[in-house]
Amino acid sequence: MGPFQIFLFVVWAVSAVALTILVLMHSGKGTGVSDMIASSLYNSSSATGVMEQNLDRLTVIMAVVFAVCVVLCMFFFPQGIVGF
Repeated sequence: MGPFQIFLFVVWAVSAVALTILVLMHSGKGTGVSDMIASSLYNSSSATGVMEQNLDRLTVIMAVVFAVCVVLCMFFFPQGIVGF
């Protein structure tokens, strides 16, 4: 594995973890994991819209980074990751 492939794999793994965390942070219907974790962040009604928009943007950016990494991995690891 070359240095670019290692870098690509690390970015892919970090984006996968970040995307999972960002999706769980979204506010739900009032029940579930997102409400338990992030309920204190969304208490003020004035900042909720801005915080939610920023969270949406970050989630979309991480999803695009993840998708690009998956597509690049298809080209750089055509036979899969051997030895991992």
